[in-house]
Amino acid sequence: MSREIELCPGRRVGGDQPCFIIAEIGQNHQGDLGIAKRMIRMAKDCGADCAKFQKSELEYKFNKKALERPYTSKHSWGKTYGEHKRHLEFSHDQYRELKKYAEEVGIFFTASGMDEMAVEFLHELDVPFFKVGSGDTNNFPYLEKTAKKGRPMVISSGMQSMNTMRQVYQIVKPINPNFCFLQCTSAYPLQPEDVNLRVISAYQSAFPDIPIGYSGHETGIAISVAAVAMGAKVVERHVTLDKTWKGSDHQASLEPNELAELVKAIRTVEKAMGSPIKQLLPCEMACNEKLGKSVVAKVAIPEGAVLTLDMLTVKVGEPKGFPPESIFDLVGQKVKKDIEEDETITEQVVENHVKKVKC
Repeated sequence: MSREIELCPGRRVGGDQPCFIIAEIGQNHQGDLGIAKRMIRMAKDCGADCAKFQKSELEYKFNKKALERPYTSKHSWGKTYGEHKRHLEFSHDQYRELKKYAEEVGIFFTASGMDEMAVEFLHELDVPFFKVGSGDTNNFPYLEKTAKKGRPMVISSGMQSMNTMRQVYQIVKPINPNFCFLQCTSAYPLQPEDVNLRVISAYQSAFPDIPIGYSGHETGIAISVAAVAMGAKVVERHVTLDKTWKGSDHQASLEPNELAELVKAIRTVEKAMGSPIKQLLPCEMACNEKLGKSVVAKVAIPEGAVLTLDMLTVKVGEPKGFPPESIFDLVGQKVKKDIEEDETITEQVVENHVKKVKC
């Protein structure tokens, strides 16, 4: 079982702790502070643990030519990619306002630092943990500097190999042991055949001392719920107020009713995981009393007879007698009285019966 880490103040992740659910607002706020606040409130109302954004210092994330590249997509907010990204990027003061609002609402607030300068700002902002987006997971200098800040880290693994993830582990672990990996495939929307949930199990085997989670870009909630059943301790999903809005992430995002249903389903699955001990439960007693079978006499059995298998059968009996699994133990036992055909075999009619204790 993975060790626990304190991802946010008072909120531990891993082990037997509940799944930590991140509502990834990203840049689905359309560059509108009011919409961003509505989305924070929505995440809280739907039961998510954290509202997350994406913070970039654009000149540090992109080179000059990348920012000057024409951007003619239907999702564009400007003529160049730089204009597009600037429209969607909140200022430092706006981030401070959003964090304050999240505190008022009562939900944890953080962001993916999309470059080293963004991480510096988020550290100053005092976010509870750093999210490392898949695009920076193989950015080893960035990882090292981020780990040295000392805050817990959630590291996505889209576009990476297992070999790279082993290197990430080896870089981060000695500096900052409070981190977790998320299985992720960087496609929007993600097709089921590309999800590869079995990587969760592979990560659990390869990195048994850190929590493992899942960051999903698929449509619907079923795959994310399955990830929790496989042991994901953190689940991150993009959210939106309207999938038809302009922006490439909206189609792979959950609307409020879907996010609420996901949270509800995850909490139900966590209850259903229960105990690994298989035993007759109190809730099964009524069914067992009504339909549980017993060993009964297949034929009339005279007093003093030694029981053989062909004398016995299994039926729902009244009264209750020996359970079916005891039938072979009864073979060779002597009976103390006459037993009628179809009569239940009870402890009282078997000589020297010693009741076996179930383990």
